[in-house]
Amino acid sequence: MDSKNYHEDLSHIRSMMERSSRFISLSGLSGVFAGLAALIGAGYVYFVFQREGIDYFDGTRNVFHPALVKELVIIGTVILLTAVLSGYIFTANKSKKKGQKIWDSTTKRLLLTFAVPLVTGGIFCLALLFHHSFVWIAPATLIFYGIALVSAERYTLTDIKYLGYCQIILGLISLFFLGWGLVFWTIGFGVLHIVYGLIMHKKYK
Repeated sequence: MDSKNYHEDLSHIRSMMERSSRFISLSGLSGVFAGLAALIGAGYVYFVFQREGIDYFDGTRNVFHPALVKELVIIGTVILLTAVLSGYIFTANKSKKKGQKIWDSTTKRLLLTFAVPLVTGGIFCLALLFHHSFVWIAPATLIFYGIALVSAERYTLTDIKYLGYCQIILGLISLFFLGWGLVFWTIGFGVLHIVYGLIMHKKYK
């Protein structure tokens, strides 16, 4: 009996330490919603290409005029803000149901660890945009985003690193298929997010 209580106490202590050192209220539904937003955004970008007379799947290199590039940047920014906002809403609701704080020292460490590679990648992509090296942007966003996820694993659910590895691998593969960034971007930010979100929702609901 004492042995049983001892193991239960150890399990409880480990659980408390896990909650205090990791942000475990990430919502799987936020991943699903982010993925859906990415798919909708990719579909709209394809529509924009069609409107501009660009046949994306004909395999030829296309030159984008400044107005089109600006529109694509705006679309990407809207998708990013939608994903971030939905992630916050779903995660905040989950934290509230569990009676956990969404903003504490662990959250700050998580955001800092996640932000360093993400901001670095963002500046790198802006430089690519500045130099009109558009074909490298999709691989770069996937790779840096994957690195950010793997880095953030230290302060949140360990499963997130697997999503990060998949993003990195996908980004590296896309380096050998320049010009097909929209396809790889759709798979990485759309399909992988939805699959990951559904798995996490089922596992941690």
